[in-house]
Amino acid sequence: QVLLVESGGRSVQAGGSLRLSCAASGRTLSSYTMGWFRQAPGKEREFVAAIRRSGGSTNYADSVKGRFTISRGNTKNTVYLQMNSLKPEDTAVYYCAAAWAGSYDSWGQGTRVTVSS
Repeated sequence: QVLLVESGGRSVQAGGSLRLSCAASGRTLSSYTMGWFRQAPGKEREFVAAIRRSGGSTNYADSVKGRFTISRGNTKNTVYLQMNSLKPEDTAVYYCAAAWAGSYDSWGQGTRVTVSS
């Protein structure tokens, strides 16, 4: 497992942008498939985006396609989630997760994003 710490969440108005960061201490994340998930109040945690460890391909939930972008940082121990055109329904606690083989087995503590209309 790897220790992950998210940051960048805050309150923003609809239509605004945020960039979330996920950092690992003492580990390079390039060997992991990395994902972002979110959990809105009263709802289950849902998948947002992922970037594969091999080749760097990405995939997104339909609800965020064209608005969110997942990427890896140049330092190789950071992953980002750029969120544009934010909507009130994007309000949630956002978590990053790492998968070494198959399932995500390392999770951060989450960072809260609030989008007001």
